[in-house]
Amino acid sequence: MMSSLKFILITQLKYFKKYDQTNGFTLIELLVAMILAFLVITPLMLFMMSILDSDRQEQAKTTTEQEIQAALDYIARDLQQAVYIYDADGVTRNRNTTDITLSGIQDQIPPVKTATNCSDANVCKPILVFWKREFLADSVGVSSATDSVKDDGYAYSLVAYYLINNTSGNNTTWSKQARIGRFQIRGRVNAANANTVGLASDTGFNPPPLDPNITGATLKERMNQWQTALTSGQNYGTNNPVVTLVDYISTTSPTISTNTAGVCPGTNASPKLVGTVASGFFTCIDANEVLAQVFIRGNALARVQNNNLNYQDSQKSYFPSASVRVQGRGFLFTK
Repeated sequence: MMSSLKFILITQLKYFKKYDQTNGFTLIELLVAMILAFLVITPLMLFMMSILDSDRQEQAKTTTEQEIQAALDYIARDLQQAVYIYDADGVTRNRNTTDITLSGIQDQIPPVKTATNCSDANVCKPILVFWKREFLADSVGVSSATDSVKDDGYAYSLVAYYLINNTSGNNTTWSKQARIGRFQIRGRVNAANANTVGLASDTGFNPPPLDPNITGATLKERMNQWQTALTSGQNYGTNNPVVTLVDYISTTSPTISTNTAGVCPGTNASPKLVGTVASGFFTCIDANEVLAQVFIRGNALARVQNNNLNYQDSQKSYFPSASVRVQGRGFLFTK
């Protein structure tokens, strides 16, 4: 009996041993599988990364285009109230009391008279400077300055738009390209019953030089003699900062030819160029006609990368540009 059981057990063990074999992959099979997976997955990953990168660039381009158009619309609305626009003579010359034909307001505004965000002439450059009459709601009392029944008044404001470069990346708040900043000082309302709103005036404001006793054969000569109310050594500081309007402005451009130095592209004499056509923000000004054409070029690539940001024809679609031509419709009130 025991011999029979032993025989059966031995037979069963031999049977299970015969069929109990562990199946698996050889090393060569694993290597082949890995190579095939690499050859299939890597191109797919590169393709997906390329699609994602292109999508980021297209989104950056769309955003840049929208921001440039919004900034241009804002500047255009501002300019529509202009009563006088300074050309290159007024923006690039200092005040000259000896020869008024050579006078300008460069040393009366930032960055010469420094303001927050605009204190370096190599970084912050005035491109568009003008006077406008600004509407102030409820700034005048009907019968007295303290009258509860109020009327609207107007006040003169000096407005300046600047091109602020940041290619060194010293200011980490903004892109490593350029941005457009806005500066403004507003005066009081010229009305007998002006209330506290109408009598408020910004630091450094002086009204435009429209007094008939001011020497000057033309309006331009008189306007170029404007002087800030700041005394020697004073600056605008934090009271009237240069506020950023839009960032990601290009610092390079395609080659644009001009017929004469200092003259706008496509013209022979007038209007005069303010700034440089090689930048992303410049203007063409006809002071006599109170007319300005504003050019802005953005740099969408600066939103998605930190190098190779200069303009290239092969990537011109990522440097969207726009322009607007505006004539000031304000009028001088010399009462």
